[in-house]
Amino acid sequence: MDFIDLKSQYLASRELIDGRIQAVLDHGQYILGPEVAELEARLAERTGARHCITVSSGTEALIIAMMALGIKAGDEVITTPFSFIAAAEAVMLVGATPVFADVEAATGNIDARLVAERITPRTRAILPVSLYGQPADMDAINAIAEPYGIAVIEDAAQSFGATYRGRQSCHLSTIGCTSFFPSKPLGCYGDGGALFTDDDALAQAMREIRVHGQSHRYVHTRLGVGGRMDTLQCAVVLAKLERFDWEVEQRQRAAAEYDALLRHQIPVFAVRNDRSSVHAQYTVLVDERERVRAQLAAAGIPTAVHYPVPIHRQAAYAHLAPDTYPVAEGLARRVLSLPMGPFLDDASAQRVAGALLDACRQARSAIPAVTPDEVALASTTVPTTVTATATASASTAAPATTS
Repeated sequence: MDFIDLKSQYLASRELIDGRIQAVLDHGQYILGPEVAELEARLAERTGARHCITVSSGTEALIIAMMALGIKAGDEVITTPFSFIAAAEAVMLVGATPVFADVEAATGNIDARLVAERITPRTRAILPVSLYGQPADMDAINAIAEPYGIAVIEDAAQSFGATYRGRQSCHLSTIGCTSFFPSKPLGCYGDGGALFTDDDALAQAMREIRVHGQSHRYVHTRLGVGGRMDTLQCAVVLAKLERFDWEVEQRQRAAAEYDALLRHQIPVFAVRNDRSSVHAQYTVLVDERERVRAQLAAAGIPTAVHYPVPIHRQAAYAHLAPDTYPVAEGLARRVLSLPMGPFLDDASAQRVAGALLDACRQARSAIPAVTPDEVALASTTVPTTVTATATASASTAAPATTS
């Protein structure tokens, strides 16, 4: 079993992918070839954004967004302490200071209720991360930002294809940023990313910044970077777009199967009723995580931890945040991501869930009848026995065959 089955994905779209790559090899325009403009048009149409600008990675998208907004040394950007490092890293790389607001226990996303109290006269942007494939509460965050004239940058690296109140992730704020890293729901075969905005001036600035600040050949109007997404990677994404809606549906099917097997046994992150998730990861919470992981590995089931150390506890960032963020810290101790993807069938999900519940029972880390808003944060609050229901599920959910 693969944690993310990219091989099956390629085989399902082999003819489309190979054909698109061959077309680039035939015309030879490897930088800013026609597939770049085609992909940008397709992605803009899909999200509803007026502009899409492809770039070399999701991290580069965040950096370019902040450069276009003029964020610099002395400025502050409010973001989450519980995510991949790129959000805070990009803030630091433009010379600004990340300011953290704690996250929701039920989703892992930044808690909009805590953002307002972190605003200071130096705040220039709010950077929520759409964690695990689900957008944060973007309308609430936009409403907080608007009176102050603060920009909102959605880090949608994990959530392209998700929706929030009927609108597409990446088109929920001043600027949306996404990633096409291979393991993302919509991924290329290297690095890649994109920016989305309705603002014409920001779009022009971001297009210029991605090519060394160049408005015309050898005419440099602003500071820039070498941030273009190459034509071959755009070709791969164009091919994968043809099956993307089906793949999102299959990810949601697999997540629903996990939900049915696990939600009433152990804590599982909630998907809010007003939004959808593309389930870039399917993540649960367990105690004695390394024991559980070891038992799953022995059963041939790969897992991952997204993310084991909150950003403010990382050595390179510890000086920025003397405060503690108890929800983020509690989640970081317990999160465990399970195999996920459009090619994870129900039998495989049942096998994973059964093995997980059995491992939790043996590690005494299962929690009975847990609802999304009752996620426990400290191991001291966790019962030391597993329910009879959980035990029964552990013994019956895994099929006799393996994959």
